[in-house]
Amino acid sequence: MTSIFPNVRRLCAQQVLRSVCRLVSGSVLAVLPAIALPGAMALAAETHLPDRSVYSAPLAQTAPQVDGHAADPAWESAAWRDIRYRWLGPEYSADDFSGRFKVVWTEERIYLLAEITDDILFDSHRNPLLQYWDDDCLEIFLDEDYSGGEHHFSHNAFAYHFSLDNQAIDIGTDGKARSYTHHVQSAWQQQGDKIIWEVSIEIYDDSYVDGDKNSPVALTAGKVLGLMVAYCDNDGSELRENFIGSESVPTGAKDRGYIDAGLFGKLVLEGGTP
Repeated sequence: MTSIFPNVRRLCAQQVLRSVCRLVSGSVLAVLPAIALPGAMALAAETHLPDRSVYSAPLAQTAPQVDGHAADPAWESAAWRDIRYRWLGPEYSADDFSGRFKVVWTEERIYLLAEITDDILFDSHRNPLLQYWDDDCLEIFLDEDYSGGEHHFSHNAFAYHFSLDNQAIDIGTDGKARSYTHHVQSAWQQQGDKIIWEVSIEIYDDSYVDGDKNSPVALTAGKVLGLMVAYCDNDGSELRENFIGSESVPTGAKDRGYIDAGLFGKLVLEGGTP
């Protein structure tokens, strides 16, 4: 009888060891997701390409007149930013194209002033909804909450194409080109060898519904939006010859800003309450 006790003690020890192992392994497995979670959250938070620009927009105490003259005091406090990344087309000279812009804001709108050098102004499509990207146009990409992501057939972001006749075109949720000219004011003037182009834009969030009555967002200091500015340049061809933007696109199709808001830079509204 006494010979069985070592075996019993041995079996009990094995059972205890197995229980301890199960307890320890279960604890480790429970802890692992918590350890991995910060990395997973960081991965999920990568909504934009790296090295996006940060644009600062001062508050305009008096809103600029959108007339293409750029004579308003509000512009004096805003910094110029370049449109310099060649997304599509061959190399070009500074006489063919150069561009820069600055931004200010009020509670109702953002205001953008662009200074463009373009030796030939060209608009061959009188229907504003037809191949609007193949005519000379100023393109302003806006994301109300800097959330990034896809916006091809949604209003997660807008890609306003400003034509030489001051219309603003983008793709609607039905996949068709639509006029959003009622969101904007636009005017440009020729000054020497430059175009001075002023626009104002109401800001809408992703609840916007085409054809419904929508209310623009009231802007406040500290708000962060997504912004990218580009120019489509055509000197007389069937298709645009160059597409130049304010943000670098190191990978993938360089002209995909009308689809991917993750390319946009960060626009910070500076200043006090209007």
